Amino acid sequence: MRHNTTSRIRPGSGLFRPGVPHGRRRSASLLTAGALVLASVTAGSVAQAAGSPRTGLGEDGQKLTVSASTGLDPAGETIRVTGEGYDTTKGIYVAFCKDNGDGRIPSPCLGGADMTSGTGSSKWIVPKGDTYEGEMATAYGDGGTFDISIGVALKGDGLDCTQVTCSVVTRVDHRASGDRSQDVRIPLAFAGQGTGGGDGGIGEGVPPGTVDYRQSAEFTSAGKPLDLLLHPDSGKLYVGADTVPDTTANEQGLYALDPADGTVRSHISQAPGAGGAMAARRVTQIAAPLAGDGVVFHYPLRGIGTAQDGDESARGVWLSGATVTATGPGHGPGTVLVQQGALLSEIETATGTPTKTLTLGGGTRLGVDTARGAAWSGYANGQLSRIDTETLEVTATAQLPSGNLWFIKTDPAGGNVWAGIGNAVHIYDKDANPLTVIEGEDRAVAVAFDTATGRAFQVWQDNGHTGGGDDNNGALTVYDTTTFEETAEPTVLPGNHGQSGQASVAVAPGGATAYVTSPAESKITKFDRRMSPRVTEPPVDRSAEPGDTVAFTAVAEGEPEPSVRWQVSPDGAQTWNTIDNATATTYTFTARTTQDGYQYRAEFTNAAGTTRTVPVTLTVTEKDTSSGGTTTGGGATDGGTTTGGGDAGGGATGGDAGGQDPGPDDGETNGGGTDAGGTDSGGTDGGTATAGGSEAAGGAGETSGTGGTDTGGTTGTTGETATTGTSGTTGTGTVVNGGGSLASTGVTALALTALAALLIASGWLVHRRSSRPAP
Repeated sequence: MRHNTTSRIRPGSGLFRPGVPHGRRRSASLLTAGALVLASVTAGSVAQAAGSPRTGLGEDGQKLTVSASTGLDPAGETIRVTGEGYDTTKGIYVAFCKDNGDGRIPSPCLGGADMTSGTGSSKWIVPKGDTYEGEMATAYGDGGTFDISIGVALKGDGLDCTQVTCSVVTRVDHRASGDRSQDVRIPLAFAGQGTGGGDGGIGEGVPPGTVDYRQSAEFTSAGKPLDLLLHPDSGKLYVGADTVPDTTANEQGLYALDPADGTVRSHISQAPGAGGAMAARRVTQIAAPLAGDGVVFHYPLRGIGTAQDGDESARGVWLSGATVTATGPGHGPGTVLVQQGALLSEIETATGTPTKTLTLGGGTRLGVDTARGAAWSGYANGQLSRIDTETLEVTATAQLPSGNLWFIKTDPAGGNVWAGIGNAVHIYDKDANPLTVIEGEDRAVAVAFDTATGRAFQVWQDNGHTGGGDDNNGALTVYDTTTFEETAEPTVLPGNHGQSGQASVAVAPGGATAYVTSPAESKITKFDRRMSPRVTEPPVDRSAEPGDTVAFTAVAEGEPEPSVRWQVSPDGAQTWNTIDNATATTYTFTARTTQDGYQYRAEFTNAAGTTRTVPVTLTVTEKDTSSGGTTTGGGATDGGTTTGGGDAGGGATGGDAGGQDPGPDDGETNGGGTDAGGTDSGGTDGGTATAGGSEAAGGAGETSGTGGTDTGGTTGTTGETATTGTSGTTGTGTVVNGGGSLASTGVTALALTALAALLIASGWLVHRRSSRPAP
């Protein structure tokens, strides 16, 4: 098969949705926010906004970051790519490639491996001192880092991101190409593609919702098949046949088959000839269905017969005049249209009597639009004529291009006319105006329409001249009858060539099954529609507290119906593990603290392919039992003496100067006094210290970098109560909930004060939070 249509557009064009993993969401204290602003470091991945930078993680902690991940220019643009934590003993490629999934080499890539720095579409990173360092490759920086730019585009070099998931990737170079340890992938989306919200999902190998037709059966019980009709009322598959070459059995005639498995229900071989003599007849054309069951058919040279399942022989008439060249449904009941070269007649099927006739310039092919009362007749290199079937008058014409005329067929839904001429299909509207042409490299020999789906099933048949470069393979393609775009992957028809006869096609209502004859192979092939899974309901992020019941739900469609399994990733979607017994569309489990940040996806699989949902994130947080303005874990213990100043407390300035704390603090700090001899959280969530003294042992801040030891205070100066404090005893503070000291960050109280003011002015909500372990 050599087939290439000019109007081909792959299914799913523009529908690719690369996934955007959702990161952890954590509330931040003022101290954490300060560290984030000053150091630009986060403790976990951050959920991405459309068009934003994005970071991917490798199995050994590698970080790969792109400057933009969505809304990219389809024509091409340059993005910045940085990395850190890579193994500096291994060379890697950084490229934009088809993402083939976990543990698989990404390929093809835009520009290939850029070992010359010529294309800019990929870069080669090598160890320091490597032979290729210099013009061909860039050496790692300290800590396995790199900072480069690469070009990305929607299509190029065999890569088509409308059809597959495309990612910026890193992988070990050609010197150890089987090593997957440096694999990191970040999917990208171009303008118009969306941001991975779950439409369709992410396909493996084929895009989600990809339709094709796959052989499900072969029928070889109906001789050498020449024509097909799937009866609209009875559902039986009628086959007109000849005897298989080089056999002695009588296999010609009309067959009624079970369309499911090809079982022969009836074989009707006898029909009357000239003078009424019964004989075995080959059936070359099936003209029309009879009401309820049965068909009208043509047998050479001038026979018109009728029969149905169960008949022992056909009824028929032998016409006078020229050889019958084409047939079709008549306008009136019990009639059939018969083309005998230039003569077109409507005849009574029971008697062969003409009811009306029309002489044309010629006629070898006939298509009938019963819904509109029109017949379309034509001949090679001649005219296409529209004829009113009630009056048998010509109402419109068009000049056909030169070439063999293989068929004329009307689309019942829209009334358009399809004419197979040479290696192309020429399509005209109902008024004979040209609409479009679908080009091919094989003969355009047959078409069938499904009105339920608006699809045309086109058969292309190889010439069979292998010496001239033909390959003996045909093809079945499916088109939208409105846009004329392909709606399914082409199906190869091996061995289907035209040396032994012209192929024909029939389609079941709804388009789920098609039948194609191959006269050269004396068989009928049954093809069933398949569609790779397409996600119709994606899962969404969930937040929970430990012990809560969590449910993720995902739904997909496909043919055949896909199975599902759930997978979990504990490492930012770099590796995935299948969850035992999670094979329903809803996965339910009890949340644990250790699952915070885990990502989940559903994987749907059927015979047509595999599609995964975009990963979603589970956030698990301890229940917050506090009310506003408290510290974590309580304040001073019994007998603690507080000195003036020190603690940057939860919102009030100044300190509790010189007072005796009456007992357990219970987490409250009015004005943020430093607790000497008591237990403190070891960190602050907000507030600033003003006049009221300083902490004797700690310098700037609440505690030293050890995480919360307060040394007894000295005599305080004027505090909030303006009294003189006494020296306290030495006490030890305990960090309860991951706090940390100001000293450990290198931030002074003055810097924190300025930072707090800056953040408040910028619209940050400054607050203190206190949480206790659940009872």
